[in-house]
Amino acid sequence: MNTRDFGKLGSVSTLSLGGGGLGQLWGPTTREECVALAREAPELGVNMLDMAPSYGNGEAENVIGEAFNGALPKEVRITTKCRIGDVAPSDIPSLLEESINASLARMKLDHIDIFFLHNWVTADDAPTHGRGTPRSSVENAVIPAMERIVESGRARAWGLTGIGDPAVLIDMLTSGVQPDFIQIITNLLDSPGGLQYPNRPAQPRNIISAALHAGTPIMGIRAVQAGALTIKLDRFKPADDPEMLDFQNAAPFRAMAKEIGQSPSFLAHQYAISMEGPATIVLGVKNRYELYECIAAEAAGPMDPKLIEQINQAVRLQ
Repeated sequence: MNTRDFGKLGSVSTLSLGGGGLGQLWGPTTREECVALAREAPELGVNMLDMAPSYGNGEAENVIGEAFNGALPKEVRITTKCRIGDVAPSDIPSLLEESINASLARMKLDHIDIFFLHNWVTADDAPTHGRGTPRSSVENAVIPAMERIVESGRARAWGLTGIGDPAVLIDMLTSGVQPDFIQIITNLLDSPGGLQYPNRPAQPRNIISAALHAGTPIMGIRAVQAGALTIKLDRFKPADDPEMLDFQNAAPFRAMAKEIGQSPSFLAHQYAISMEGPATIVLGVKNRYELYECIAAEAAGPMDPKLIEQINQAVRLQ
């Protein structure tokens, strides 16, 4: 598998294994299959594992602990995250400490490579809806606490998840608040689905541009937008759910994939891999079969620019 520059961590495989599938967020699977998936991904060239406590209430991290028993394969890196929300700044350091210590225990590791904030970043004078952390709290409490965790050796770097108010994120990146790494929505719909901050256009490509300008390495997330860019959603969603609405909006893309004779998920991953900016695309696969298809999409190389434009035209008309 190809690798790309990844800042202070050297290089990273074009594809990373996400923890959502291992935590059984993206449809039914088994612990046995997830352990096998976690073990096989590095054998196929994947050298980044992207975890979080919220992926199955610790299940994804438990899978890592069972799969590797504290000894990750050589050159394999791993991340985890902490979801803080809107809490008093004075409570943030202890929340981060408790979270990373619990994650390390589940994964049977003594350190991780990147520790991410796993929720919206919002303006100080805007509603957080209980799911976001105000910018001042991020800058004055989250970042210093994460830097202390890095100094302790339990993480090699820290990062942000590029969701929340796009204007705030872009301003942070352009005003000198430079995370070591950032995760940003990377899909052909430019959609964060249920992760979108209310009443704001998502603007993921503008966030990517700001991160590139700041020199912050990017992990692309939601390449198939939580299943909306696959042949069918593999879990129940009501008609007004953001993922179901995206699935409906992607109907012309699925029709195009059928004409080409390729699966929508293959094309969606190839499209994401071909986007400028992200160093690695985080996969939401839940079994080895889905992993193999993503490996094939990476091996196929960059998508033909003409096909990219056709896809863009098809989905923008919706």
